[in-house]
Amino acid sequence: QVQLVESGGGSVQPGGSLRLSCAASGVTLDFYPVGWFRQAPGKEREGVSCFSHSDGYTWYSDSVKGRFTISRDNAKNTLDLQMNSLKPEDTAVYYCAIDIERGACPLNDMDYWGKGTLVTVSA
Repeated sequence: QVQLVESGGGSVQPGGSLRLSCAASGVTLDFYPVGWFRQAPGKEREGVSCFSHSDGYTWYSDSVKGRFTISRDNAKNTLDLQMNSLKPEDTAVYYCAIDIERGACPLNDMDYWGKGTLVTVSA
């Protein structure tokens, strides 16, 4: 029933920007913690940013803090990630995820995941 579909990935030069969007169905994002994760080639998946459903608290990994901004559009039931000043090390498949059972983020085993969208940052 729950589906998360990411979009907005692509190729960009260092210093460029991209905006990712996660469209949810079968669940209301406003009711649960939601977040963005990424997995670079040969590396473990890591949390990038989270948005709390209860108080609007946001969390960012140290590597993206000040460059990425997470937001939630309750009317559209989408989760967005604005990525600025992109670096080659940001290259990864980006996933959105939601946790219903534990109500926490980031977790490496969030309850539901999208299939990801590829972001490639290179000259």
